[in-house]
Amino acid sequence: MTDEQQSFDALEERLNARKMEYETMPIPDAASQAVQAGIRQAARKRKSRLRWYMSSISAAALILLFTGCIRVSPAFASFVEQLPGMEGIVSMIRQDKGLMMAIDQSLLQKVGVTDEHDGASVTVEGIITDESRMVIFYTMKGMKDPEKFNYDIDLLDENGKDLPVGFSYAYPTPSLDKNVYENMIDVIFTDGASPPEELSVVFKSRDTASAEEWKMTFPVDKNLTKGMKKVIPVNQTLTVDGQRIDVKQATLYPTRLVLNVNFDPKNTKKVFGLSDLQLVDEQGRAWRTDTSTGGDERSIYFESMYFSIPKKLTLQGSGFSGLDKKDLDLSLDLKSHQITGGPPGLKMVGSKVEGKDLIIDFSVVGSMDGGFVLSFGNVTDSAGKSYEVPGSSWSSGDGTDDSHTIVSSTVENGAKLKGEVKMNISTYPMKVKSPFSLDIPVNP
Repeated sequence: MTDEQQSFDALEERLNARKMEYETMPIPDAASQAVQAGIRQAARKRKSRLRWYMSSISAAALILLFTGCIRVSPAFASFVEQLPGMEGIVSMIRQDKGLMMAIDQSLLQKVGVTDEHDGASVTVEGIITDESRMVIFYTMKGMKDPEKFNYDIDLLDENGKDLPVGFSYAYPTPSLDKNVYENMIDVIFTDGASPPEELSVVFKSRDTASAEEWKMTFPVDKNLTKGMKKVIPVNQTLTVDGQRIDVKQATLYPTRLVLNVNFDPKNTKKVFGLSDLQLVDEQGRAWRTDTSTGGDERSIYFESMYFSIPKKLTLQGSGFSGLDKKDLDLSLDLKSHQITGGPPGLKMVGSKVEGKDLIIDFSVVGSMDGGFVLSFGNVTDSAGKSYEVPGSSWSSGDGTDDSHTIVSSTVENGAKLKGEVKMNISTYPMKVKSPFSLDIPVNP
């Protein structure tokens, strides 16, 4: 056995050890978790940047998708060796076929910049970026309660301004060295934004009594993926349960495929998202979607097949999550709990004041499974004053009725709200079953 093969085998053993560790990881009780992914998005849209957050449940679920024996290429092995201690993160991104192929093509930029003070440090180990996406790999050492992730992250350009991007990150996971935690930040460039010449990643403690901050600044090598963008015109129309969806084009980048679609404004339903969406090639391989941004004009993000362009692609789905547009607006009497308008089966079951905020509890038919929960864009009082609804949490069961879910919506600075208020629904767990497929032409 050669020294190189022994090195690969040793790496596989380390990665499979991490796999076993994640498979035995206890997953927290979903009933006690605030489902923040996508919920905080509505509030964050009013700022200069968007953020998405994943709970520890979703992070664990992502890792648990990782099955089978890990095989590594020389480039993949080199990637892990460049980022020592990052085997857990490698296990997570191994689910993204496109990202792993990009790493196999040596598109990873090694960074290795650390900020350390008071015995705690954060290191940006490396990044991979193109015009659509950036993934930032980092480790944390000596931090207080990193599993709770009591830190906010800012991404700044060379002028110290917030990047106009959306990004997500999960709770950090411990490496084999229990004092070191590892994670990644997944960045989406939207509305014409692009990677900066220089990037600063800033971690700020959420502890109001502390001013702790870690800042890592480094140049971004955009030449690694310069000119690597392919536009595939589609210009076809889907009709799903009577709702018209125009599929405009697919843009292929090394890190992801972006599918641009338009939902016809004349549709009778508001479509929150397409269900079980995937691209399937001629070999039956499925390329997954993870998220989408936008309103009626929407970008849907898939794994990239840039370095393995198929001969044929078919867009498939099982239906969508959506509501009749007439059911999006409702009036709510906070005293009597009476709801006028809104979707059938929605009930108010109570409310309480927490500090300056008002928490309103709703009973929703069904479960929150599938990525869409009850959330609101805003609340308006009788005087026309608008209030933000930055977050929601949920738990199963309406008393002893397990066919309902209790959703608690936070109205920011709404403690003094009385009487009737108007609310607009931004997402709702109403699924419409209507399977569809559409062939996507692939340019040779």
